[in-house]
Amino acid sequence: MKPHLSRYWLNNKRSQDTEQFDQEVTAVCDLYASAIELHQQGSHILSTDEKTGIQALERKYPTRPIMAGYVEQREFEYIRHGTQALIANFEVATGRIVTPSIGPTRTELDFVTHIEQTIATDLYAEWIFITDQLNTHKSESLVRLVACQCGIDIDLGVKGKRGILQSMVTRAAFLQDSSHRIRFVYTPTHTSWLNQIEIWFSILVRRLLKRGSFVSVAELRERILAFIEYFNLTMAKPFKWTYAGRPLVA
Repeated sequence: MKPHLSRYWLNNKRSQDTEQFDQEVTAVCDLYASAIELHQQGSHILSTDEKTGIQALERKYPTRPIMAGYVEQREFEYIRHGTQALIANFEVATGRIVTPSIGPTRTELDFVTHIEQTIATDLYAEWIFITDQLNTHKSESLVRLVACQCGIDIDLGVKGKRGILQSMVTRAAFLQDSSHRIRFVYTPTHTSWLNQIEIWFSILVRRLLKRGSFVSVAELRERILAFIEYFNLTMAKPFKWTYAGRPLVA
């Protein structure tokens, strides 16, 4: 017994609703498996999420470069210049980052504006966005955008009172409707590992942010966009996704 010790643990959502969890995971994995074929047919399968709180940190003194017998030395102290939020789409079939959005916030308006500008690149195509369960991904604005873009002329109801707009559950059901040309597929709670954009975010951190020094949020934004352009030209390729949705534990 060590009563002075404790550790965090995370409740397993699958143990609460095994069937629903497995169905949601399988739906995402099936899209990954068919992404290239669907892309060839003109459909866009995008893994979408926000990376918030990206800090524009300026090292107080220059980094000392690697030399024979010495590793690179980065200054411990830094100057804070603010943060940015990146909303990005990872195109599953090509491995490219498309229509990134960078700004100071990631509000409902920011997200719906991002989705709108993404759709505008191919107005009449089928769009499937794989994203997590964040409330801004199930918003009233998003429902209205999808209804408008898909030509769905019905009474959407009133938020908090009735109809499709009543709650996040009813809005999510509408946004997931497979008959819509634009739809969303949600990963289960606590499964960020299932969303491919998270893999790309780790690449961004390792290749740019971890060792970066930025004198302003404007420079941070410019260098992120420049890295995305470089990544798309030289590094982009589909991730080799081998997980097929079967339970990870018995």
